[in-house]
Amino acid sequence: MIFKALYRLINVYKVCFYAQDSKIIVEKYFFKPFYLISHLPVGFTTLIFIFTSLEIIQFSCNFAIQLFQSKVPSIVIDSYIPYLRGVLDEVLDVTYLPHSQITNETVKNADALIVRTRTKCDARLLSGSKVKFIASATIGYDHIDAAYCAENGIKWTNAPGCNALSVAQYMASVFSYVNRNFFELAGKTLGVVGVGAVGSKIVQLGASFGMNVLQNDPPRARKEDPYQFVSLSEICSTSDIISFHTPLNMEGEDKTFHLADKKFFDTLKKKPVIINAARGEVISTSALLDALNRQGILTAVIDCWENEPDIDTELLNKTALGTPHIAGYSAEGKANAASQSVRSVSKFFGLGLDNWEVSNLPEPTKVDLSFVNNIEDFFLKTYNIESESNQLKNHPRLFEYLRSHYPFRREPDAYLPQLNEIMQKQLIEQFPLFFNQKNFKTLA
Repeated sequence: MIFKALYRLINVYKVCFYAQDSKIIVEKYFFKPFYLISHLPVGFTTLIFIFTSLEIIQFSCNFAIQLFQSKVPSIVIDSYIPYLRGVLDEVLDVTYLPHSQITNETVKNADALIVRTRTKCDARLLSGSKVKFIASATIGYDHIDAAYCAENGIKWTNAPGCNALSVAQYMASVFSYVNRNFFELAGKTLGVVGVGAVGSKIVQLGASFGMNVLQNDPPRARKEDPYQFVSLSEICSTSDIISFHTPLNMEGEDKTFHLADKKFFDTLKKKPVIINAARGEVISTSALLDALNRQGILTAVIDCWENEPDIDTELLNKTALGTPHIAGYSAEGKANAASQSVRSVSKFFGLGLDNWEVSNLPEPTKVDLSFVNNIEDFFLKTYNIESESNQLKNHPRLFEYLRSHYPFRREPDAYLPQLNEIMQKQLIEQFPLFFNQKNFKTLA
């Protein structure tokens, strides 16, 4: 008990900007007595030390406990974010809540939050609260009202690139499914709309599948070599597959809200496969349904939906594949997000966990890969996307449950040792995206 209290006292001392007066008390009642004792004759020093040391230690421990309980910064953490439970409990006052219970009332005394996209961090949530820091364990940040946070001195971070390889794994299964059920990918044209941390990996992945890849990203085109990018109209004219990986911007020059609207679908020259692994509102549901009904597109693969979790079941039933917004839900992706969130909180409060990372990833799901002899089999066996789509189609009202209780899959490199040498060599050479680099773990 004594050692734990002293440990907490040290950690409280590291965040003493939340308790400036405590420094004076600690110096007066804990350190100064030892200074005075040291200047008495040896005999008196020994006696005084014997009779007072236990009292001083007891007082210091009680003070440390009281100080910890009353002054340590408090944080509310979404309980569905994996790998975080117990990590910050020794240095912060932690409350774990499901996103449905993260409300203005439950965060009013919190100094910080760690949340997902389900928690809208705006005036409705934050008004009147003590919150000064928000870490979002997500690659996206459209759920954070940046203007409100700036006006109220609230700092925030997201986890850029944390699940980029996870989305690439999702897309590898999608491409394998399309190759097997619709048309051969080699020689076809893939249009990637949004070429950020995720989209850039989909560009690499498309090339690995033998497709010609077009890139559309107006913000990057303005800053970089514009000749490596094409217009959205060219994407519409030439693409056999169009995949969206943009952030959600509701307004402005780079507005992406309903980027794929009726006008977009009316300008398509081919009948492409449409894929949304970005944000649901990037594609207009009504316009997409109309395109499907009049056979203006071949099919659709949707992971991100408008009005989640109350998704359009008609659209779901018309998709080739429909999943509950889990493209980025690999164990590695979630571990990266948790690691970046802890590091960000640590930097803000000075907790000394600036290099912390998740180390306890689950073992890969047991699948028989002994007879795998082609690329499509590998990606579809290690991530059975069709099974997940069928699960959602059979239980569309369980969208939120399926998402919140998702059994995080492992990424492709975790399965490599189970393959024969020929398949290992083929995958490593053809898909260096997954096998020749470490997972993305940059700090927020």
